Amino acid sequence: MSDRAYWISWYDLPAQESERREYLAWMNGTYIPSVLKQPGVLWGAHYASLPNIAPLGGGKGRVSKHAGAAEVPQGDGFIAIFGAASPYVFANPGRDALHAGLSATDRAMLALRAGERSNIMIEEERIHGPEAAQPQADLLPGACIQLGSFNSIDWRDEEDMARWYAQWRLPSLTTLPGVIRVRKLVSVAGWAKHACFYEFTSLAARNEHFVHYETTRPDMEAWSKEVVRRLVHATPLPIVGERLFAARAANA
Repeated sequence: MSDRAYWISWYDLPAQESERREYLAWMNGTYIPSVLKQPGVLWGAHYASLPNIAPLGGGKGRVSKHAGAAEVPQGDGFIAIFGAASPYVFANPGRDALHAGLSATDRAMLALRAGERSNIMIEEERIHGPEAAQPQADLLPGACIQLGSFNSIDWRDEEDMARWYAQWRLPSLTTLPGVIRVRKLVSVAGWAKHACFYEFTSLAARNEHFVHYETTRPDMEAWSKEVVRRLVHATPLPIVGERLFAARAANA
């Protein structure tokens, strides 16, 4: 069964190491397995964001505008992602009903999350890179991901963004070493209307092959900068994360 729908949550955790360890053990050992038992959920994965990441182009980054805390929660330290065939898997019964049915201990663990925001998204398009297991790629997302979530500042710019993804960004990554998949997502529910979900074999592969890959095409690099300038991101930079845990549902 193909995964074309995603429930993504971004959040922070307390700085105290003991609380983090307890939470992560619960998240990987209890929470993700419990969500995987929900009908239709195919897989779950948990990532920790990495600091001091080189943005695309290697400079200070291209994001010129990001949403403030008054507009959208700013948690970005961890990302939980679940995959399914349909977005309605995550709307029936829905996050609130799912969490209300948890034990008091489980709800106390969830309460450690700060600055949390969530999206239910569907896949607009995907490409496979040279590192994907073909012909049937593994469902579980890669060891390293980059996940940007954003809105257009002006809706009239969205057709140009669609052309850019269709004509340059996605096709250009089909042969880039280190790339497993790239998925362009659009929202069913949540602040961000758009997201781009990149998967790499490792952080080292991402940094070696992806960061500067547009320098040989200055025309396309200029187009990329212009498209990104017209977006408002949830955070100042796209989030790059390393996988802490991932598992498939028993029937996936």
